[in-house]
Amino acid sequence: MIDRAGLADFLRRRRELLRPADVGLPDGVRRRAPGLRREEVAALAGVSTDYYSRIEQRRGPHPSEAVVAALARALRYDLDERDHLFHLAGLTPPSRRSGRHLPPGLMRLTDHLTDVPVTVCTDLGEMLWKNRLAELLHGQLAPEGGRVNNGIWRWFTEPEARVLGPVEDHARISASHVRDLRAVHSRRAGEPDVTSLVDDLIAASPEFAALWERHEVAERRFDRKRFEHPEVGVVHVTCDVVLAPDTDLRLLVHFPTEGTDAREKLELLRVIGTQDFEGARPSPDAR
Repeated sequence: MIDRAGLADFLRRRRELLRPADVGLPDGVRRRAPGLRREEVAALAGVSTDYYSRIEQRRGPHPSEAVVAALARALRYDLDERDHLFHLAGLTPPSRRSGRHLPPGLMRLTDHLTDVPVTVCTDLGEMLWKNRLAELLHGQLAPEGGRVNNGIWRWFTEPEARVLGPVEDHARISASHVRDLRAVHSRRAGEPDVTSLVDDLIAASPEFAALWERHEVAERRFDRKRFEHPEVGVVHVTCDVVLAPDTDLRLLVHFPTEGTDAREKLELLRVIGTQDFEGARPSPDAR
């Protein structure tokens, strides 16, 4: 059962403890009270200010698992604090191996990586977070989460998910996806989320099934990608994959590839980033 008073107090105390700089926000004008404003927490968590305010006022709706997880990320809770937040909300905390919680240290690191596209994903390919430049390069995340944000699932099941990459790169990317998933499957053999994704991909995609039968395995730690952006053209990036210790998370940093004009194009994206691109697209493959 939800503990409304405890949930409200736990959120409010954390909000008042944090400064804007702690979560990557500018200090802005002088503040009448310490800590973050409610509207800032709401924006970071992807909920309305009214929704979040009602939770803090002990009169809000019963928040979903997705909302509680988003609040835990926004307020930079560690795993113990995240689990406590779930208990206060009357929910069972997620498995600590599920890799869906972004540790505060990882978020602090992303705060400083503002001049290159950065994403955080699970080892199964589900995108959990993107910085602004990553959104501009390859689209925003869908708010509902799950497989709609899974780059591997969408790559093999939705033809439109491949439009951001040149056709000549498709076979290489497909093989890379499968080799990487094979490595996860071997490391986490028998775990339901891994087995379910692989079984569903085999059933849904003959291409995936054929590649899976090759038994090629290689965890992906580095890659070179090309994104075809409608505003700036082809952007060449070098993706470094940083593994987060004790989690199943991966930090993907897309650096401009040397010898290309990617740096200038990324800077151009930053400049025009205030525009609303028509039909902001979910990311088909940010890896």
